[in-house]
Amino acid sequence: MPSRVVVAVGTKKGLFVLEGSTTAKKLELRGPFFAGQPLNTALIDRRRKTPRVVAVPSSPWFGTTIQVSKDLGKKFKPTKSAPAFSAEDGRTLKNVWSLAPGGDGNDFLCGVEPASLFRSDDGGDTWEKVPGITDHAHARQWQPGNGGLCLHTILHHGGALHLGISTGGHYTSRDDEKSFEAENAGVGAGFMPNRFPEFGQCVHKIAAHPDRPERLYMQNHGGFPDDPTLGVLRSDDGGKSWQSIAAGLPSDFGFPIAVHPHDPDTVYVVPLEGWTRACPGARPAVWRSDSAGKKWQRLTNGLPKKEAWFTVLRDAMDLDDARHPSVWFGTTTGQLWRGRDGGEDFECVFNSLPPIYCVKAAVV
Repeated sequence: MPSRVVVAVGTKKGLFVLEGSTTAKKLELRGPFFAGQPLNTALIDRRRKTPRVVAVPSSPWFGTTIQVSKDLGKKFKPTKSAPAFSAEDGRTLKNVWSLAPGGDGNDFLCGVEPASLFRSDDGGDTWEKVPGITDHAHARQWQPGNGGLCLHTILHHGGALHLGISTGGHYTSRDDEKSFEAENAGVGAGFMPNRFPEFGQCVHKIAAHPDRPERLYMQNHGGFPDDPTLGVLRSDDGGKSWQSIAAGLPSDFGFPIAVHPHDPDTVYVVPLEGWTRACPGARPAVWRSDSAGKKWQRLTNGLPKKEAWFTVLRDAMDLDDARHPSVWFGTTTGQLWRGRDGGEDFECVFNSLPPIYCVKAAVV
């Protein structure tokens, strides 16, 4: 059985890769790769016998490349091209925010800024836009959030493709990417006059477990004192409607949300204050629900007790899939944390990395 964990950490100044035994106290650190280039997304692709680490440095100076490693992040090779808009489109690619596997082992989907979706069917060598969402009737009406107009979540789940867009909302395709529908019933937008519009919500992240095809979880842009129910949501009908599961949390604002790899009822969030983007009271905690959001537990063992003002960004938390999985999260102040046994005991694995944008973890 696999016994080694690999963690890909995308930062403001390049990619770092950790590798070691799932039981090791210390992991080997490699990098930085693509030094000085920001990485909002990476992927540990296990569809082949030999897993690949795929990284997407997206720099305003060096441009965007798709980089593939066939040796778990020891060396990388660029594909022949990266996503790009045609000259006739009028839009210019600013950033890459998400990369996800397709269905056949050699295809990828890539979400970019301004919010659009691209597909590659040849391992990243050539790319074409997915017109159903990129040219959607709503697309030119979406507005950038604080982090830009980004398509940040690409999730195959329950026979559908789910997308998260900030600020666009949640869109779903149920016909193999030919068309997409805005499915935001119950998803609020506290910054808009109409708090429950058809689209335009600032969705922060969407997660799910394959064993529950009808269920999805969402971290939305909450943090509005007059309505603390807008931020943490669950869908029990495949994403067609959503309801709040924020009761019991200190804040419904946050960025990441993640599901336990072996239990679809166990979900994790990092509540933040809407204005400071730090944990409430500057006391860091990961919150876990073992009941699909009905009750929440504050996990703090090993984390700083106070005066920690970091932010955990939307793609900066993940769980590996060891028998007793670890919760991994990175901070904007450069700490990488590991919470063993599903978050029972946290330790700072590295404390001086560049600001962390993305964390992906897997047992290989």
